[in-house]
Amino acid sequence: MLNKVLMIGRMVRDPELRYTNNNIPVASFTLAVNRPFQSSSQNQDNNADFFSCTVWRKSAENVSKYCNKGSLVAVEGRLQTRDYMDEKNNVKRYVTEIICDQVVFLDPKPQSDNYQPQEKAKKDEAESKIDIIEDDLPF
Repeated sequence: MLNKVLMIGRMVRDPELRYTNNNIPVASFTLAVNRPFQSSSQNQDNNADFFSCTVWRKSAENVSKYCNKGSLVAVEGRLQTRDYMDEKNNVKRYVTEIICDQVVFLDPKPQSDNYQPQEKAKKDEAESKIDIIEDDLPF
């Protein structure tokens, strides 16, 4: 049997980071994935499907730290269904969610306020200079 999910979409809201009683990080977020379809008027339209996602441990901390509403991510994981009792209405509720094994950040890295490109360029240039001795080259 196989239970594998791979999706690319945008976060609907900022990830919510929580910790279990054993201090294990868990983050949850909703992923919007476009679903193109052909309408009766022959126009190409887009609809979105919304998927609840859960990610654990270090990945949860990274998602919480580096992603926010609108972030483009790829998630790989499995579908999982669970149920719980809604105490307020005394009704059994079912939830289907993606348990993420991996979350890949697809947006370009944002520049921080204190980021200074000239200093970084100078540092990269200084690090890239290597003393080359012609006799050491293999060709």
